[in-house]
Amino acid sequence: MRAVVLNTGTELLLGDVRDAHLSFIAHEILSLGLRIDEQRTVPDGPLIRSALEELLPQTAILFVTGGLGPTTDDITRDMVADLLGLKLQQDPELLASLQLRLKTRHVRWTSRIARQADVPAGARILPNENGSAPGLYLNANINSRIPSPHLFLLPGPPRELQPMFRSHVMSILRSVVQVPRSDRRIYKIAGVGESIVEEAVGEKILAIPGIELGYCARPGEVDLRIIGEPGAIARADSIVQKELGSRIFTARGEALEEVLVKLLTERKQTISVAESCTGGLLANRLTNVSGSSAIFIAGYVAYANQAKIGMLGLDSKVIEKHGAVSEAAARALAEAARGHSGSTYGLSTTGIAGPTGGSAEKPVGTVFVGLAAPDETVVKKLFFPSDRETFKQIVAQAAFELLRRKLVDDQSSKSQAPNPRETSNHNT
Repeated sequence: MRAVVLNTGTELLLGDVRDAHLSFIAHEILSLGLRIDEQRTVPDGPLIRSALEELLPQTAILFVTGGLGPTTDDITRDMVADLLGLKLQQDPELLASLQLRLKTRHVRWTSRIARQADVPAGARILPNENGSAPGLYLNANINSRIPSPHLFLLPGPPRELQPMFRSHVMSILRSVVQVPRSDRRIYKIAGVGESIVEEAVGEKILAIPGIELGYCARPGEVDLRIIGEPGAIARADSIVQKELGSRIFTARGEALEEVLVKLLTERKQTISVAESCTGGLLANRLTNVSGSSAIFIAGYVAYANQAKIGMLGLDSKVIEKHGAVSEAAARALAEAARGHSGSTYGLSTTGIAGPTGGSAEKPVGTVFVGLAAPDETVVKKLFFPSDRETFKQIVAQAAFELLRRKLVDDQSSKSQAPNPRETSNHNT
């Protein structure tokens, strides 16, 4: 079934607002075996009509976002009704609901607000619990004289569209979709290039009939995506797990920091960070995760050398001898973060983000990441030449992955350790 998303709104094409609808809708409908075949974005005005005229007879399912509000540029419902030869009728219950909503919020009523209660004949109202403009569903060929798809008119704001989609649109789609079910798995891997991932699993997975394989490279991370029927997915999964194993930090769509918070919480352990080149990004990402207060003790952003010395007690001789960007400085910062806060682990970053500040010995992109643990302190020297923002993201991923591997390896060592009772000699 050909499914299309048509986004309306001049603000999208001006770059004032980012489109959040395609990824959301595509993700939701995949569980039904549906894929988005095309997306279009058109400005407010006559181009909406042109796009609808072209798409209505060519699609099986059409999602139209935006243009359902009360203002003069909200013309989606009017154009759809006109193109399908349907009369707009004011729904009394919807009108009363709008009036009550505005009264409760002490918003002055205007005649234009009533436009949101206009419904094309035969359309089903999709309640909007998070806004005033309702959604609308028009079943396929609602006017037998004019070919048309299953048509969903949805509000523009994501905070309104997304709960409406989950609560109302998905149940309708389940009743009309006739597509073989397919599953999707996304494996997230940090610190490995996509060519390495492909070399490990690509040919083996593609040898499985009915499997679609794809990769998505992000700063410091690669997403490996497989799509297919459940049996094929199971075969591909066994290959991925065998070849990539502990390199995968999640197959559930979590961010790396979410995985870390979960692992540390399970172990009742804590983390503190001492950041130079990442400028607080480690602390920011960790504290964006719900429940991080149980595991995150402190974050030190020691950007200048005097801050490293004054805030964390870094020996000035370390900087004089080795430089602030060095293995010795990264080690000292990680140990200071752990020691000052009393956390289980201390994580540090110090590097040269550029575009200035590099040298022949330490070019732009050089970074040292340190991890102080109860049993050891390790430091990794890495090289990520890129723009400043990307550099910071990649370094953060590298630091988090260093900690994750430590947690996973320690757990693996414990599980493989012999039981003293089983190995002791009980003979007397």
